[in-house]
Amino acid sequence: MNAREGTAKTGGPLGVGRNTRWWARPDNVDMTLPLTPPRVITLATAPQTVTIDLARTAIIVIDMQNDFCAPGGWVDHVGGNFAADRVAIGPLQKLLPQLRIHEVPVIWVNWGNRPDLMNMPPNQIHLYKTSGVGVGLGDPLPANGARVLEKDSWAAAVVDELAPLPSDIKVDKHRISGFWDTPLDSILRNLGVRTILFAGCNTDQCVLHSLTDANFLGYGCVLVEDCCATSSPAFCTEATIWNVKKCFGFVCDSEAVLAALPA
Repeated sequence: MNAREGTAKTGGPLGVGRNTRWWARPDNVDMTLPLTPPRVITLATAPQTVTIDLARTAIIVIDMQNDFCAPGGWVDHVGGNFAADRVAIGPLQKLLPQLRIHEVPVIWVNWGNRPDLMNMPPNQIHLYKTSGVGVGLGDPLPANGARVLEKDSWAAAVVDELAPLPSDIKVDKHRISGFWDTPLDSILRNLGVRTILFAGCNTDQCVLHSLTDANFLGYGCVLVEDCCATSSPAFCTEATIWNVKKCFGFVCDSEAVLAALPA
């Protein structure tokens, strides 16, 4: 609570963003930003170290869902290496509780189709049903009947090991990028976020393209390498890391973030 809120006898806040909300009274609306003190840390990132403000930072965790990371999910059904996407679970289990302690918003960006697929053009459905037959977006999985990546289905849920907390923020997406046709950018701007830590799967697909879109929108981007995973060949991860360091932001591991957090 800032001094303005603590002393105000009437009125109340407008908005949920601690860095962006207004204060309204019967005779006045105060649009000046609350004075949220910066909480500055420096991360051991490449190609340079980067200094960020925790009070204006969020972590986005992408697609750590049963369909990609669990036995019986879609990747498992089609014979893919779902275990490779589980590599990020352990580091995230250590990092996320510490970020929550420091009031860094945890935002889960997950693929979540409309049941009627009305906003899914053929080229997107082709991603999961390349031959036109078999189990694709919205189809029931043979193992349990859950519909592939359908919002609120088991298939689209975050894996049990990383169950989101009620205080976390959830955003559904329906493209490779979490920013395309979603409220993600609006949420981040309403929170006053300037820097984003990126995690999830697949490193070279949904994580990378969400990160590049964030870069294009003006956010500072940090890829937390060991909190990302992919079932793609190793050279895909290598190319992703090279491109992030070259063009789109910075790269570190979760230990670097943990080491930089205040005691």
